[in-house]
Amino acid sequence: MGEKKIDTSFLDKAISFAVKAHSGVERRGKAFPYIVHPMEAMAIVATYTNDQEMLAAAALHDVVEDTEYTEDDIRKEFGDRVAKLVASESDIVVGNKSESESWAERKKFAIDRLKKLDRDGKIVAIGDKLSNARAMLQDYESIGEELWNKFHVTDPKLHKWHYEGLRDSLDELKGSFAYEEFSEIINKLFAKY
Repeated sequence: MGEKKIDTSFLDKAISFAVKAHSGVERRGKAFPYIVHPMEAMAIVATYTNDQEMLAAAALHDVVEDTEYTEDDIRKEFGDRVAKLVASESDIVVGNKSESESWAERKKFAIDRLKKLDRDGKIVAIGDKLSNARAMLQDYESIGEELWNKFHVTDPKLHKWHYEGLRDSLDELKGSFAYEEFSEIINKLFAKY
């Protein structure tokens, strides 16, 4: 009658850490707490695996990029594997350039890095990428072309290049639920560009 009990203490700790790190932050232009995005990314990763470290990395994937916590903080709390998975999802900083000026360089680096990741890294990445793509499609369906004005780079053709590059880098996951949904969303979002 009862459900099978599993030890989720490691994942519970990661979720709590992510909630604390993102506390009080709104998802840009969404009017809901930021933590919803990493939790969705984690749920997507759970369609591939029950590996607690991978699920933890998905929950924590934006902590280094978007909060005051560092890769070393993640390593101290969750170990080397989780820290490396989180680092592989963190945007790079490019000199003194603004986010707009460095956009193409950062996205090219992310595409190339993603291509070289092992399967575990790609699974964590698709959680983030599919969650972002879902949000973009939802916005596009409600506000249309205004969507592109929400970004540092407003040319939809550049976003198409970026997302198609991400999809190509994740092709090892072809046939999986998340990859196929990601691919379908890209086709819908960028069909006219």
